[in-house]
Amino acid sequence: NTGTDSQFRAMKLFVSTLGSSHCLKVLAAGERCNAQVQVCRAGPEERVVPFLTQPRLPALQLDSGNVLFSANSICQYFFLSCGTDLDFSTSQWLEWEATELQPAVVSALHAHVIQGKKLEDVLGTTKKALTYIDQALSRRGAPYLTGDTESVADVVLWGAVYPLLVDGSCLSEEFRTLKSWLQKMNELECCRKAVDYLLKDQGVAGLKAYLQKQPPPAVTSENLTSNEPQEADPATERVLSEEEIATAAEVWAKGLAACPRVNQRQHPILPKDNEKNILITSALPYVNNVPHLGNIIGCVLSADVFARYCRLRNWNTLFVCGTDEYGTATETKAMEEGTTPQAICDKYNAVHAQIYQWFGIAFDFFGRTTTLHQTTIAQDIFHRLLERDFLLTDTVEQLRCEKCQKFLADRFVEGTCPFCSYEEARADQCDKCGKLINAVELKKPQCKMCKASPVIRSSKHLFLDLPKLEERLEKWLGQSLAAGDWTSNARFITRSWIRDGLKPRCITRDLKWGTPVPLEGFTDKVFYVWFDAPIGYLSITANYT
Repeated sequence: NTGTDSQFRAMKLFVSTLGSSHCLKVLAAGERCNAQVQVCRAGPEERVVPFLTQPRLPALQLDSGNVLFSANSICQYFFLSCGTDLDFSTSQWLEWEATELQPAVVSALHAHVIQGKKLEDVLGTTKKALTYIDQALSRRGAPYLTGDTESVADVVLWGAVYPLLVDGSCLSEEFRTLKSWLQKMNELECCRKAVDYLLKDQGVAGLKAYLQKQPPPAVTSENLTSNEPQEADPATERVLSEEEIATAAEVWAKGLAACPRVNQRQHPILPKDNEKNILITSALPYVNNVPHLGNIIGCVLSADVFARYCRLRNWNTLFVCGTDEYGTATETKAMEEGTTPQAICDKYNAVHAQIYQWFGIAFDFFGRTTTLHQTTIAQDIFHRLLERDFLLTDTVEQLRCEKCQKFLADRFVEGTCPFCSYEEARADQCDKCGKLINAVELKKPQCKMCKASPVIRSSKHLFLDLPKLEERLEKWLGQSLAAGDWTSNARFITRSWIRDGLKPRCITRDLKWGTPVPLEGFTDKVFYVWFDAPIGYLSITANYT
């Protein structure tokens, strides 16, 4: 494939010499996005992804040296890198293709190509999936899955169904919308070139060698598009080969004694040259409560399981966590208990540590954010932003409760969202529509502590100049979203922020309990917790090391 974007010049796309629908879709996506990438054919046993124990194709080696080995991620990367945004609908289609459509098509292809069954007899396993596509296209009334032009979703789904359906002549009249879409996709130059390169006029027979190398697929469930729980069906279990059974029996017979010996943890755990160094951080729990089972499951359990896995692999692993201790909530808790914020933090930090220890959460270090390292690192980051002209000064109108005699932090004000009219919107963001809100924009605001109506007062504050970082951030997101494991929800929210344009964000607050702002004229303020708290991951690690 050829193109003009310099960012593709050092990339290599490895596709299988045996062909596959996965290789078909990445070739089409690369051609569609005019990606200047060197296409290399690799044998089925070649390990082009160095950190995987089994061969995996296709694979895209980036100019940075990183390797993408998910076909859908490679397709996303090509589209994002050529400036095509991915919306929530596209993400849903890609997830559905990987979990629902692809298994159904592979099962049908295996039955048709390897077992020699007639095509019309095997299409039944894909009927619900194909009906789902046909109905979605009909409802939208557009020529393509997400709009008037082809998207990465169209290319990915086309790559999945083309080997089975080819020109769609095997489809009955009930799938006329799907057939029309398939014919449009087949006419695209990028799709024609991908087929010519990979299948070379062999049609579906060109995939026979590839399918013969794959394990027999599980029988596909009839209820492909339902989220309802299904009863387990023994017929859907994958049949193991004799070789797999023999290998499993051999490993089982050797027992645990044959496994590599797990290294004993020796503190301090510091980075080591020529070893895989892993730093794992659990989300920092807020200090002013007693953690319960839901906190354990939602906050620390997954990280603990992953840390144990890493140690079993004998990777040099450091697992840290700690309490998030600054902010208005701590001040309020101290008022309730008639003590100081520091005393509250000392009390509940110990409670958290004891409970996690009782549950057996294997932290290497459990720290806190009210430390000298937190102040030093947060203020150093602040000075770097200041020196690089990434900070702005502005006068902010804030809500002040005259009854409580204090400026109200966002968490202590709620009212009606000015955008969607949700009546319990927070003062920083609406939980219903997800839009960011300035506290003074709330309709019918109330102080959550005393239920009085606050008044607006002015105060000078510092802002992070996010618009200045927008272009650089968007470029990074284009690569990270394609290569990373972002959830659909996270992708959607992030993209909506970028689409609407980033705004300067306030990083200071008129509070007493927090990291002091080290700048003349602002020494009576502290850093806003959203700026300060994430630095806790750095400072807690620094306190350990």
